[in-house]
Amino acid sequence: MADGAQPASVVVVGAGQGGYQTAASLRERGYRGRITLISAEDALPYERPPLSKAYLKGEVDETHLWLRPATYYGRQSIDLVQGAVAEIDRAARTVALDDGSTYEYGHLVLATGARPRLPGVPGAGLRGVHTLRTARDAAALRSSLAAARHVVVVGAGFIGLEFAAAARQSGCAVTVVEALDRPLARVVSAWTAAHFTRLHRRQGTEVLLGQKLVALHGDHRGCVSEVEPADGRRLPADLVLFGVGVSPCTDLAAAAGLPVDGGITVDSRLLTGDPHISAIGDCAAFPQVRSGNRLRLESVQNAVGHARLVADRLTGASRAYDELPWFWSDQFSTTLQIAGIDEGHDREVVLGDDPDAFSVLLFREEELHAVESVNRPTDHMAARRLLAAGTGLTPERASAPGFGLGEYLSGGTEASMAL
Repeated sequence: MADGAQPASVVVVGAGQGGYQTAASLRERGYRGRITLISAEDALPYERPPLSKAYLKGEVDETHLWLRPATYYGRQSIDLVQGAVAEIDRAARTVALDDGSTYEYGHLVLATGARPRLPGVPGAGLRGVHTLRTARDAAALRSSLAAARHVVVVGAGFIGLEFAAAARQSGCAVTVVEALDRPLARVVSAWTAAHFTRLHRRQGTEVLLGQKLVALHGDHRGCVSEVEPADGRRLPADLVLFGVGVSPCTDLAAAAGLPVDGGITVDSRLLTGDPHISAIGDCAAFPQVRSGNRLRLESVQNAVGHARLVADRLTGASRAYDELPWFWSDQFSTTLQIAGIDEGHDREVVLGDDPDAFSVLLFREEELHAVESVNRPTDHMAARRLLAAGTGLTPERASAPGFGLGEYLSGGTEASMAL
């Protein structure tokens, strides 16, 4: 494709949030070529966050998950194809599905997402053992949860804790088993992690930290009945969820000879080593503009931002991806919102006197890198604006009596006036 020329056709592999948004954004930007959106799931493109929240608790059905109704794709001339891609032929610029069908592309967008990790422990294949990534996973979990009495969650990341909260609210006895010394250890500060440990314990969940999983044990029917952590105890379990993280789906890219390193390697414009192939969302490892480090992020915001950038580039507006990351998690009546990326901080400043509503400002070498807000949405919005603007807030200013993010941003505090 010559610079500035739009491709005659775009094939998108993966119909999650990023894949759907790529197709939708192309049409919004006036692209008139062929768009083929290939989904490995037998379902309309849908939102994933509610799978561990409202959908799991039975508050909404699958139709409320759809990003668009079926009629949308016909109206927008987006060919939604169900099937698994078996091979990319870069020379011929085609993708082949496992049913033998092939699709030509002028540009290919890989939005292949990620798959749940499964620990290699005895008993992992027993009935009643689940992961949570797809709508089918969530439907199976919701059905099992209705009959469960003893639930064990292995892994205290976002998915694990969100499911633990839903299971506890459904009346189950719940135990969380985490190998590290605190929950959410890879994504939040020790202060925020301690809050979520207290929150779940207050709700009656047993939280076992620093405990590796040794084995799962089953009954005579092949159903899970007990979970064995490293301390030797046997935890009763008729439902087990593994929430120990995900691995990016890079097999197709690697087989096609594209660079892969912790994800499909892309540049700041989300192009792979092939100028006719982009990668976006959970599967893409991209350079973070602020730090220069290569990152792979699992969030709706990141997938949508990637998709819109690729659509811009394919319709003539090339730019580097520099959006500020942000995330959220709902557990019980608590909402955690994170702005920015903490790639290692050396100082924390906590705002707020309420133990259930606070913000933690994370600094590295006197520079603000991220803000974690628990039940303080105004702080979160101010943090996003502040981090995007790159203003010079220091730990000393943030520690001043009466400091508030909103007031600082608007210039209403003595600290902000000193800028």
